[in-house]
Amino acid sequence: MKKHSFNSFGQGKTMPVIVKPNSKKTLLKGYDEERKAYLLDVAAPPENNKANQEIVKYISKVTGRKAKIKSGLTSKKKLIVLD
Repeated sequence: MKKHSFNSFGQGKTMPVIVKPNSKKTLLKGYDEERKAYLLDVAAPPENNKANQEIVKYISKVTGRKAKIKSGLTSKKKLIVLD
C-alpha cells in the first residue's frame, strides 16, 4: 500500500475511495494499488448520511477544493469528484 495525496487529482476528475466508517479518526490511510482506490477511515457512522457528509467535509478541507460524491452513496466504494 502506497501513501498518496488527494491533491494529485485535477478538477472534475473522479477519485475512487474505499471507506471504513466508525473508525477512531477520519484520515487518509493510503492507496491500494490492487484495487486502484484511496483508503479512507471515517469517524462517523454509516447511518443517516453522516459518513458521506464527513467524507465530503474531510476531502474538501484537505484539498482546499469542493468535493462531492458522484456515486456510491450507500456503498463503501465511492467515486469522489473535486471541483
